[in-house]
Amino acid sequence: MDPYDDLLRSVRGEGSVFGASVLSPPWALRFADGSSLTLVSPLRGEGWIIRGDDARRVRLGEAAIVRGPEPFVVADTDTPRPARDADRDGAAAGDLTGQTILLAGSYRVGGEVARRLVRVLPPVLVVPDDHDCGSMGAYLEAQLLSGRPGHQIVLDRLLDWLLVCTLRDWFDRPEAVSPGWYTALGDDVVGPALRAIHDAPARPWTLASLATAASVSRTTLARRFTELVGEPPMTYLTEWRMALAADMLAEPSATVATVARRVGYSDAFGFSSAFKRVLGVSPSAYRDGAVTTQARLSSRNA
Repeated sequence: MDPYDDLLRSVRGEGSVFGASVLSPPWALRFADGSSLTLVSPLRGEGWIIRGDDARRVRLGEAAIVRGPEPFVVADTDTPRPARDADRDGAAAGDLTGQTILLAGSYRVGGEVARRLVRVLPPVLVVPDDHDCGSMGAYLEAQLLSGRPGHQIVLDRLLDWLLVCTLRDWFDRPEAVSPGWYTALGDDVVGPALRAIHDAPARPWTLASLATAASVSRTTLARRFTELVGEPPMTYLTEWRMALAADMLAEPSATVATVARRVGYSDAFGFSSAFKRVLGVSPSAYRDGAVTTQARLSSRNA
């Protein structure tokens, strides 16, 4: 297990293909559903992503990710014009001559773990058509237009896969500002320590035991880890535990004591002190806020 796997585990697209996917010029779609991330990829034609004063071109085979929740427009030109809201009625096959097929997936990122990923992304990123997933365009188009039983679930999972590939390719690009842990995963010293933390975050790690896992001295690990990740190993461990704890506290049956044990703390007091130091609120206050938010979302979707 590594940080990238953990951060993406809770990011899922559900019902995320918009029905206005087959488009005839002139066209402009407004995305204003407040999603944390939106994946946009033209399967035929191309388009422009307009977010505020910034316009980014997205060509055939490229993939773009727009960070929310601010609204944005995808259009056939970079000139702002009145746009209609994107809908979810499903694409229809037919004569596609001169039309654009736009694949779009929306992701509502919940929980502190996934938000750690969103925070390091730019407002709009575009990955060229030489990315790992570019060769799947024809298959994605066929699924989009098929209407076969279960095709929505297939599309949701394909979009999850495309999102993961796009993010991975983005972080590998020279213009990307990759988080320190992403670069450090390939390091012979820091990589093993990061994976050890993510494999067993509740284990009673010390600097010495992490150094043993990395087969180096404590001094070497501390220096190299801080240099690449931007913080000492034990600080990273604490912050990762608190992110996991925050998501656990959103579970209806969670108690502060049980969550404390699940992330490696033998007593609730020490856990509560660390949680408040990292996230700025007590575990009980965070849990109450998460429960209230979930209840509000449930009533809205009922």
